[in-house]
Amino acid sequence: MSIVIHHNPGCGTSSNVLDIIRQAGYDPVVVEYLNTGWTKAQLQGLFAAAGLTPRDALRTYKTNAEELGLTDPSVSQEVLLNAMVEHPVLVNRPIVCTAKGVALCRPSEKILDLLENWPTGPVYKKDGEMILDENGNRL
Repeated sequence: MSIVIHHNPGCGTSSNVLDIIRQAGYDPVVVEYLNTGWTKAQLQGLFAAAGLTPRDALRTYKTNAEELGLTDPSVSQEVLLNAMVEHPVLVNRPIVCTAKGVALCRPSEKILDLLENWPTGPVYKKDGEMILDENGNRL
């Protein structure tokens, strides 16, 4: 199965998801979107596939979203999308694409819904929280 993860290596959740993918035996394509940026068409395609709106995918924590006035509910989806292209950090992460679908994988264990094969357990997040027990069962 081909997997693409739009990843920020400085994000714990994104790193957890990448670790889970690799523990499951996959070698994903890792797109460090803070370096590569986004195109409007790319974001529109990802959001449509994941059933998200730009507002749903807007990252407000540790970004300049509030300073830019983007947290106001009256700001249009188009304005949000344009801001995300200009400021890639405004897109919440990680967004993962597999044959089973596309999703914003927050919390980290959401990645399990997109994988054909899961890692053998136990699997822990970086904060110590277990997401798969020793038998590989989802908690």
